[in-house]
Amino acid sequence: MERTTVRLPQDLLRRAKRKAAAEGRTLTALIEEGLRGVVDQREKPVKRRRVVLPVSKAGGGLLPGVDISRFSNYQEMEDLEYVERMKRFK
Repeated sequence: MERTTVRLPQDLLRRAKRKAAAEGRTLTALIEEGLRGVVDQREKPVKRRRVVLPVSKAGGGLLPGVDISRFSNYQEMEDLEYVERMKRFK
């Protein structure tokens, strides 16, 4: 075993000491477990669950006269909607 000095925020150290005491083990054992978890995690990639995003079933479409191939038209529509929303706050 080696000894080393580690600087930790006071709040984190206080919480770690409480947790170690509550579990009946030393602060060293708690820190060792945490470090092993971090080191081992990098060696083995964690498989994450695949998240299926919801798909909208809404109907509708573009407003008449809107051509999404021209960004300026899209920006103009957003600006007009923004102005209308702001009118409600007066």
